[in-house]
Amino acid sequence: MVSRAPALAGAASSIASNVTPGKNGSSIVADIKPLISVLVPAFNEEANVRRAYAAIVDAFGDLPGYRYEIIFTDNHSSDRTFQILQEIAREDRCVRVIRFSRNVGYQRSLLVAYKAATGDCSVQIDCDLQDPPHRIPQMVALWRQGHQVVYGIRRSLTDDWFTAIIRRTFYRCINALSEDDLPLNVGEFRLVDRRILDELRQVDDTSPYLRGLISAMGFSQIGFEYDREARVAGESKFPFRAMFSLAVDGILNHSLTPLRIASMTSLIMGTATFLLLIGYVIGKLIFGQEWPAGFATTTILILLSITLNAIFLGIIGEYIGRIFMQSKRRPTPIIEASLNDEFHIHPEHAPSRVGSA
Repeated sequence: MVSRAPALAGAASSIASNVTPGKNGSSIVADIKPLISVLVPAFNEEANVRRAYAAIVDAFGDLPGYRYEIIFTDNHSSDRTFQILQEIAREDRCVRVIRFSRNVGYQRSLLVAYKAATGDCSVQIDCDLQDPPHRIPQMVALWRQGHQVVYGIRRSLTDDWFTAIIRRTFYRCINALSEDDLPLNVGEFRLVDRRILDELRQVDDTSPYLRGLISAMGFSQIGFEYDREARVAGESKFPFRAMFSLAVDGILNHSLTPLRIASMTSLIMGTATFLLLIGYVIGKLIFGQEWPAGFATTTILILLSITLNAIFLGIIGEYIGRIFMQSKRRPTPIIEASLNDEFHIHPEHAPSRVGSA
């Protein structure tokens, strides 16, 4: 287990750098610079972790009014990633390292990093540097304008044509099925405000889909376009199987449509059965249509049976859907602002009127 002592020492040294001497040898704490947490998930990235660290530190050269902490989450790498991160953490006490006992997956490792962040805001960036760290000052500037979420929109991709088609199909499918409006061509390159970080602390999800969860939280969100760069070293840790798994998590986490297929099927089958029954009656009574013995009756009974089964499956699906959404344990509706609450006393806190004249 990695000690957090370096991180605590780093925080102490950062505060100490903002202390100015006062009269009689006393100390006065000056205005502490805002802290930005940079979250960097890593898995077998020994060729990239030092490059990522250096690029992030360079980006803060354009942010002299801010402090930083860099949180690397190592997804139980089998190469030298963790050893290199240990070296970096010894060199820079503003670097924190979280190593998991096994590979818990990209999204879950991110959720842990969000919960561990102590900054006024956090920026998530991949270790392969395909999302450029030099965009961080631009993201901070948009945050200072009052936006709680700032996300990057991929203007150009370095993927091959097959992967690009898969990505576009995924985004369109999840938007069509989801009850939330998710922005297109948006990955995990984003800045979120402290308020969002506090809400994410309440999330207890074994299969989170963070881009959808954060998008669904609301608040003021803004995107900016950027060109995604090519990976310089190492191999992609997101093969087709991982993308498919992420797509399934995204759809199931933000849509009850798959559960409602039974309800839609029952509606279609019920309508078809009703029309067939009317056609049978009209053909029999008006046109004297003769059907093979037992054919119409058997067909109608089969369709009615399918319809009833689909109806009851649909009802069960609706209840399961509500249980599913409740079990996600997402934050309750978030109140962004409230006015004049101090002038109204909640009934539970109102003085008792028992015995009053």
